[in-house]
Amino acid sequence: MTVRDRVRTIVDAPWFQASVVTLILINAVILGVETSPRAMAAHGDLLRGIDIVILALFVLELGLRVYAHRAEFFRDPWSWFDMVIVGIALLPTSGPFSVLRVLRVLRVLRLLSVIPSLRHVVSGLFRALPGMMSILFLVMLLLYVSAVMATRLFADDSPQYFQDLPTSLFTLFQIATADGWGTIAKDVMEHTPMAWVFFVVFVLVSTLVALNLFIAVAVEALEKDDGEESGGGPGDGRGGRAVPDPDDGGPDPGHAMIMAELRTLRAEVAELRRERQEV
Repeated sequence: MTVRDRVRTIVDAPWFQASVVTLILINAVILGVETSPRAMAAHGDLLRGIDIVILALFVLELGLRVYAHRAEFFRDPWSWFDMVIVGIALLPTSGPFSVLRVLRVLRVLRLLSVIPSLRHVVSGLFRALPGMMSILFLVMLLLYVSAVMATRLFADDSPQYFQDLPTSLFTLFQIATADGWGTIAKDVMEHTPMAWVFFVVFVLVSTLVALNLFIAVAVEALEKDDGEESGGGPGDGRGGRAVPDPDDGGPDPGHAMIMAELRTLRAEVAELRRERQEV
């Protein structure tokens, strides 16, 4: 076994991945403690030292993975994600770049790439983006139409909410988030008693229907991702029938055809022997 093979065995080992997760969690706790002025006054140097050590371990871990996997490392999007997160932490945080210290908390997001279940959820959400964009366009269209209607209906009676189109858009967005929409509706209904029809229909369509559509698209994408993993995608080796690949030692169509011909020839030879014995 070469040195690279040994390093690859180490970085792919479960205990190594568990150690990385532990470091990320410790780093997350330290970043949270650093927000306390009292803790920084008492243990600031220690916390900064531990943070630097953990960052150095992250850099070492990425270096080992690059050495072990070589080109495979750069073909994995999650590896690029890890490199960007750790690279941001290496940027200078003094002088004009002091605002970048806030970005150190992004290191906690490495949990998304380390924990398989989180990777699965994020991948499912990315799969759902096209469907979500369609629903988002539908919601924006609904907001625009409703804002035009509300401006024409309630601008004179409730200018603080529906004075013009931008104000109506903001008010309806607030109603769609269920933030105090009852107060807004009651204020408008003091001047327009039948306004409750508009608000009830808008809340039902924008909040309940649109939210359920978003959830349905996300669940469908996650279920599709689950089906591909459990059923085994083409050549993925995770269950199901993998597509044969001659390069990985698996059966291929040519091999199966040769074996079938050999079985046929064996049967014919056995038949000729039997006939010869009878003669």
